[in-house]
Amino acid sequence: MATIQKSNGVLIMLIAQGGPLDGMRWTVEQPLTIGRDPSCDLVIPDRQVSRRHARVRPTDQGTVLEDLHSKNGTHHNGRRVMPGTEVLLRDGDVIQIALAQRFVVASTDATLPLGEMGPTAAGAGKALRLDPATHQVWIKDAEVFPPLSAAQFRLLLALYRREGEVVPRDEIIRAVWGDDAVGISNQALDALVRRLRDRLAAADPYHAYVVTIRGHGLRLDNPPWP
Repeated sequence: MATIQKSNGVLIMLIAQGGPLDGMRWTVEQPLTIGRDPSCDLVIPDRQVSRRHARVRPTDQGTVLEDLHSKNGTHHNGRRVMPGTEVLLRDGDVIQIALAQRFVVASTDATLPLGEMGPTAAGAGKALRLDPATHQVWIKDAEVFPPLSAAQFRLLLALYRREGEVVPRDEIIRAVWGDDAVGISNQALDALVRRLRDRLAAADPYHAYVVTIRGHGLRLDNPPWP
């Protein structure tokens, strides 16, 4: 069993989704350079990618992402990373290298056995299953694609970990927005819940997975399957 070492007390992984590196994983224990040049740590063989495109590295404050003056840009959660600046990464963040390669950031405070999660292992016997490491979601063995946004996945994971229980709204807000939770309104949470419901309904229009318990919070209704 392969285990991943912690960096700064937090295990950080990059998981490639789609693109030339689909399914591959890297632990960020030291600076990793991303680019087209064969000398890079993560080589993306695509002409849209600069020879030295971006870098991910651990710091005392956490793992950061920087753009190395790439031609076609590096995006973090949909926003372009300006050259010369660093963006702190957190669990569920999405990194886009030009239009060629997408990475999901995964972190946990426990070692993770590689390759043991999947649509049957991650909640076998239930209609909705997910993998906290790769941020993949399956409904009735069909993967939800395109993947959920980082915020949508954190919301679903907060409910999934308390399946069948009513999770208070303030607890969900903290799980989704973390240190930025102060000032997040119920309206912002409601909008996120609607978007998540729309994504799940597109995969399974016959069942409501996220249930509102008025005056209390939200609950995941995850029926047995098959």
